Amino acid sequence: MSRALPTLAALALAAAADAFAAAPNVLIIMADDCTFSDLPIYGGANASTPNIDRLAQEGLTFERAYVTSAMCQPCRSELFTGRFPMRNGCAWNHSASRPGVESMPHRLAPHGYRVGIAGKVHVKPESVYPFEKVPGFDPNCVRTPTRPHALAGLERFIAGERPFCLVVALVEPHVPWVMGDASAYPPEEIELPPNIADTPRTREAFSRYLAEITYMDGQVGEILGALDASGKAGETLVLFTSEQGAQFPGCKWTNWDTGLHTALVARWPGTVEAGARTGAMVQYCDVLPTLIEAAGGDPSGGGYDGESFLGVLRGEEEAHRDYAFGVHNNLPEGPSYPIRTVTDGEYRLILNLKPDEIYIEKHLMGLQREGRLNNPYWASWVGATEADGDTYALVKRYMRRPAEQLYHTAEDPYELSDLAGSGAHAEVRDRLAGALRAWMGRQGDPGAPNDTKEALGAARRGEHLHGAE
Repeated sequence: MSRALPTLAALALAAAADAFAAAPNVLIIMADDCTFSDLPIYGGANASTPNIDRLAQEGLTFERAYVTSAMCQPCRSELFTGRFPMRNGCAWNHSASRPGVESMPHRLAPHGYRVGIAGKVHVKPESVYPFEKVPGFDPNCVRTPTRPHALAGLERFIAGERPFCLVVALVEPHVPWVMGDASAYPPEEIELPPNIADTPRTREAFSRYLAEITYMDGQVGEILGALDASGKAGETLVLFTSEQGAQFPGCKWTNWDTGLHTALVARWPGTVEAGARTGAMVQYCDVLPTLIEAAGGDPSGGGYDGESFLGVLRGEEEAHRDYAFGVHNNLPEGPSYPIRTVTDGEYRLILNLKPDEIYIEKHLMGLQREGRLNNPYWASWVGATEADGDTYALVKRYMRRPAEQLYHTAEDPYELSDLAGSGAHAEVRDRLAGALRAWMGRQGDPGAPNDTKEALGAARRGEHLHGAE
């Protein structure tokens, strides 16, 4: 018996080493505040993104990927924990996940991974998100063109012997739009999306935004180049995602499709079909369970809200979710204005839970320090309403919203035609409403009472007034 024990231990160690060796490396590249439909791979008419285009040619592009909250901190918390905002605790911007929640570092370490993050972290507390910090990329959205990024930290991290999971969280194209060459996008030549009001100030701002998309794409190319130089590209699952929509009215901080719909491209040589697209619906909370299964683990029973879509990556499955859900609690970005939504990929239902209030988002519509306008193009929208009926309609759409909105998103991708009052769509509306209410019940989400100062204060303390553990 005593002679057998070392042999069994050696076999166990060898099996673990084999499992670690078979686990893919993972590289997640995140843009910041980039509307998915502004990228050429999703039909964007303006931006030049040769590196993202090439990644899509080498991988699988998801046509129906979603964040649950169109705000930086809640959507990143969802991605890193595999739990929806109410269940991880971060359902408000600038709040925190509850102590005891586990994230990528906790979940992947038992499978042999080193788990690091470079760039913008923007999640807390550190006990819930104990990433290894990898230097070289700007951690702060308030930046200047004189602070270039560096690849040395990334190169050192991916050079280790154990498998790695590295998140590179870029800060472009988050405001302020100061990076890249805006002269490449003359304002008068830009093709604005139909949900963006056409004013000279908006065109100038959109030009700078497009320049940041191209700058971000250049960083994607450099990161992938470093991975190629390491010799590990063939054994690495690369995920690129655009996070939530850009800081234009109707995108970020909303539950419209241009807020919640995100870009997602997966490249995994030998596993993922190159140049393919899929209509399988996924959400950010599905990513971590997918990585666990790809590493050889079993994500079931892990307390996730998401489910692995490894079968989609392998080309074994064509569908994943029936519905994708969305949450917006407006505090502390402005006065309380809670919103909930659901989409089946074809139609979207939005419930505005305080429809008698006007919607105000202070970063877009208010003043920053020293009385400086944060986004002066919003004033140009308001100023144009008297002479331009289309602009008036966009301003009204943004500030005054009915209790229910229903859109045929597949045919109306910018969701400008509200079908909520259409009797012909009553069955669709009822089906989506039932799915949304059931999901809110499972999440312990009472709706409007979660967009209060008391609920936000509890969230910042890592507590909860409402919601599931």
